[in-house]
Amino acid sequence: MTFVALRTIELRGVSVRHHAATGSAPHALREISFSVSAGEQVAVIGSSGAGKTTLLHLLSAALRPDAGELKLFGNDPWQLANTDRHALRARLFLAPQTPPLPPRQRVVTTVLAGRMPQWSLWQAVRSLIKPVDPEAAYQALARFNLQDKLYARVDRLSGGERQRCGMARLLLSNAELFLVDEPLSALDPTLSRQTLTTLLQEAATRNATLICSLHHVEFARAFFPRIIGLREGSVAFDLQREEVTDAMVEALYQNEHDGVISPAPEPALEPPLVIDPRSF
Repeated sequence: MTFVALRTIELRGVSVRHHAATGSAPHALREISFSVSAGEQVAVIGSSGAGKTTLLHLLSAALRPDAGELKLFGNDPWQLANTDRHALRARLFLAPQTPPLPPRQRVVTTVLAGRMPQWSLWQAVRSLIKPVDPEAAYQALARFNLQDKLYARVDRLSGGERQRCGMARLLLSNAELFLVDEPLSALDPTLSRQTLTTLLQEAATRNATLICSLHHVEFARAFFPRIIGLREGSVAFDLQREEVTDAMVEALYQNEHDGVISPAPEPALEPPLVIDPRSF
């Protein structure tokens, strides 16, 4: 008997505009089609403005498609009642490139907020007054080498520390779908490797689906089994990493109008190892 993996994401001919765009504005994503099975780990690459962040917002059910069909966990979120759509969103975690963390809050409190979808209102209020499980927050931060910031104020963190704080919050969620936007933009190569390794390990442990947008092509090709290339709002390729060639990457970042290659992502200081998720 052949078993078919359950699909976490299905997109069929989806077009969508930015949040603030008017009805006459061009679509940020145009006729996007692909599916992602439960437990898959996918990197999304492409130049600035290609639509990577818009895609993650679409997949988080924050943007409603103008055309086409979107299904998350087998359901069209925009055909659900508001309460059901809220419950569906609780099954995913969107980690923005710049996490909107309350500046005066302690790190321990903002990390524990990853559990809010699981809490009652009383538990959430109680944790604001006195963190309910500081040990869990400490262990999550330690996986990103940030445990010494447990009781620091968020506004005292650097940009890279804020990014890792957001990743620690993800670890305390019970999400089945991780949507991570440019998690390495403020990190050095060593911390970048640690961050990606932790994310892939966590996704593999709970069989969660991981979709991660990256500017660093070399990290995408080293860490992720599948790579989707976006160019001007459309899918340029959707391949296993061993099928992605240097020529494909060069074409992805080439300016369509004048033949100029867009600035390439900065390379790692050391050549990255190819990571096999099965080793976790």
